[in-house]
Amino acid sequence: MKRTFGTLCLFLMACLGLQAAQVDTLLVRSESMNKDIKVVAIRPDKAMKGEKCPVIYLLHGHSGNARTWIDVRPDLPEIADRDGIIFVCPDGNYDSWYWDSPAIKESRYETFISKELIHYVDTHLSAIPDRNKRAITGLSMGGHGAMWNAIRHQDVFGAVGSMSGGLDIRPFPGSWGMKKYLGERDEHFDVWNNHTVINQLDHLKDGALAIIIDCGVDDFFFGVNKAVHERLLLQKVGHDFIARPGGHTRTYWNNSIGYQIKFFKKFFEKE
Repeated sequence: MKRTFGTLCLFLMACLGLQAAQVDTLLVRSESMNKDIKVVAIRPDKAMKGEKCPVIYLLHGHSGNARTWIDVRPDLPEIADRDGIIFVCPDGNYDSWYWDSPAIKESRYETFISKELIHYVDTHLSAIPDRNKRAITGLSMGGHGAMWNAIRHQDVFGAVGSMSGGLDIRPFPGSWGMKKYLGERDEHFDVWNNHTVINQLDHLKDGALAIIIDCGVDDFFFGVNKAVHERLLLQKVGHDFIARPGGHTRTYWNNSIGYQIKFFKKFFEKE
């Protein structure tokens, strides 16, 4: 009996050791919006012990929240421990599209993502405060948000990804609450032109960002992703572009994020 109890204790300790990463739901203050934002942070064991680690920021899609990514890929804690990476998943207020909205002054999610959240993570979560150890990606609306923020803040992010991203919003004027933040497209066409990722690509030079874009060929966003890929080719901006069978689904994103983590890990280890 004693031997059986001891064996059980060793087994339980081993199981706990396999899940040493810590998952926390934090409240991070946004002074620009005068409110606290929910953020899910997944820290590997080495970060909990004080060792500095690189960070991947994961942005959810329309109607999602801070827990979307842990639901899409439940083994993120194990991946965090395996690769020594911190994952940070902020709440994007359901449909913010991660802009600083010109129509709703209280919606400043670009400022939150690329300034306020970065500062919090660098000073509280044992992150390496270096753009070469910092990546951002997301799905759908979050793919747009990741590319939008990384291109406009190349001093902050060194690598960027998009999964099934809405990288050109203009073909979808009545969808996903965008007109609430930008105004009606036909009445504010210049605003829409200025707030779509595909029109930010001119700010990129080859090598400025490590870029990976992934979209299923059956996805309603495939056409705009292909257009971004072709524009980057025309500008001779190096990037990875993945197109596989699949649609706008969690199954696709569960698979896609694995490729992107490998891509970012290679970027972090480049030095």
